[in-house]
Amino acid sequence: MEFDSGAGTGGTPGAEQRSASGRRGRIVMLVCNGVEGDSRVQKTARSAAAAGWDVVLLGRSPDGRPASWRLGGAQVRLLPVPTPLDRPPRTARRPLLTRPLAYRPATAPYRAQRVKAWRDELRTRRAALAADRRSVPYAAARLAGPRAAARLAQRWVGFRTRQLDRGTALRGTGTPLDRAAVAVWRRARKERCWRRLWPGLYDFELAYGRVVDELRPDLIHAHDFRMLGVGARAKVRAVAAGRPVKLVWDAHEYLPGVRPWQHDVRWLPAHLAHEREYAPCADAAVTVSGTLAALLREAHGLAEEPAVVLNAPEAHAATGPTTTGPTTTGPTTTGPTTTGPITTGAPASGSPPRGRPAPASTGSGAADGGDGRDGVPSLRALCGIGTGTPLVVYSGAAAPQRGLGTMVEALAELPEVHTALVVPRPSAGYLRELRARAAELGAAERLHVLPYVPYRQVVSFLAEADAGAIPLHHWTNHEIALITKFFEYAHARLPLVVSDVRTMAGTTRETGQGEVFRAEDTADYVRAVRAVLAAPQRYRAAYERPGLLEEWTWEAQARTLDRIYARLLHQAAPERPDHQEQPEGDGNADLRGGAREDRAATGRPVRGQGTPGDGRGHRRARGRERQRRGGAVPR
Repeated sequence: MEFDSGAGTGGTPGAEQRSASGRRGRIVMLVCNGVEGDSRVQKTARSAAAAGWDVVLLGRSPDGRPASWRLGGAQVRLLPVPTPLDRPPRTARRPLLTRPLAYRPATAPYRAQRVKAWRDELRTRRAALAADRRSVPYAAARLAGPRAAARLAQRWVGFRTRQLDRGTALRGTGTPLDRAAVAVWRRARKERCWRRLWPGLYDFELAYGRVVDELRPDLIHAHDFRMLGVGARAKVRAVAAGRPVKLVWDAHEYLPGVRPWQHDVRWLPAHLAHEREYAPCADAAVTVSGTLAALLREAHGLAEEPAVVLNAPEAHAATGPTTTGPTTTGPTTTGPTTTGPITTGAPASGSPPRGRPAPASTGSGAADGGDGRDGVPSLRALCGIGTGTPLVVYSGAAAPQRGLGTMVEALAELPEVHTALVVPRPSAGYLRELRARAAELGAAERLHVLPYVPYRQVVSFLAEADAGAIPLHHWTNHEIALITKFFEYAHARLPLVVSDVRTMAGTTRETGQGEVFRAEDTADYVRAVRAVLAAPQRYRAAYERPGLLEEWTWEAQARTLDRIYARLLHQAAPERPDHQEQPEGDGNADLRGGAREDRAATGRPVRGQGTPGDGRGHRRARGRERQRRGGAVPR
């Protein structure tokens, strides 16, 4: 890690301070997270810098303090983002209409603590009186009244606090007044209604906007829906200053299918309106799957279908000194920061498990499962099993809609099979529930819950398993993307066991790399697992198809992005070898899954596409109008 002095302070370098040698233009990338753990964002910045672009990646500081470091050839800057607009006055009001006895939100914790202090004081006084033998006969009588009053006060405070909690929960799901407000503002302001419904989106503008202007980019790459507005408004200001700027929108997920990040009925309509307002401002769009690309073009009347940039793992990396993010990598890593070549499939133990060939590399720079520096851990050793024991692995976030319950229930029908869950927080409450259920089934010793490893170790770590499972339930965003674990399993040469979510099931059937089962159907999952364990070579043969794994690498996706950048800026893309080595990586976890699929499950049950009231009821005429003015600036 190489920190820049004065990170996040004034004096942001302008265009005249760019590196002069071989730079093709400045790209400013925007993301609303802390960069660490977001492998798609990291790989995008690193590969663009390797292609000769001057890259500055702006992210959100998780602790409110500015920071800066190098990510390969790209500069990363984390900005403090104060969020006062995210807490509008309505959140501080008590629900008078539905719960008139409820406290004000700020009052409840104060009252609760005061009554606890009162009761504690009475306990101390009683102990003091009891210590004085002469006062023992009178201690209980003297304090009986105050103690009864304190108990009554505590019950009253608890009642009023529960009233507040219930009123707040009802407000989040939408009181009639809240729903009426949403309907009125959407009708009155249309796409601009987000300014009233969710003004907190403007907190990002106030934190990022001036910094983007000072950096004077040639192109802005806005990751996902929150940063789209920041990039579009920066484009407006640049055009007004006589400095043309191109905007690329990277849609990581399908917004109408996202479960709101906050429990508030205004969240989804506001963010949908924000996306509809600024999507036409993008000069080009990219996304994570062909299915999502078609949905975005239809929803926003885009002039052309977004390019598909898969969330594929890197084939290899440079062997130079690593320059990573902050030294505190957080809970997403379990081992040391990787510094050596990335591995693309060799098992962590250095030799293939019995009965299975070692997965082959997809890139010329691939190495074996550990070079003495990165020390890829052994999945089987962590599970305490040998190479002859059948092992099914799942990597990613843990949530009920991820289908992990199906894997645990199946252990009763698969007495010889072990299951490994590689998750960000092994101690989470949901995982404790899964362990308890496995114990009830008599399979506790065959369920292994393990933490993430650094993302450059992922493929080699997973390669010791016999099959990779993706048991997702039917949610909108589960249906439309090929998530990162799909590609990680493929590069580890694992037969797949995939639920019948549309895009992944269709790809798996087409390639023949695994079995598809009915989502939430334990018996059918058991059938699929038995099939892949009985004839693993049949499914691994799919990976021998010429060019398949080479196309499923980040290097191939990066070439697509580079062509888009060059086209927008009227440049010829430089000739580069197919296996050009990338700058050193950052060692953060990549077991998040693509399209942010490891975030707590997003989406809604699929009924066609979208649901009533999701804000997608725009007219076709409006879509045609936007198609005519593609790449425009906002009104």
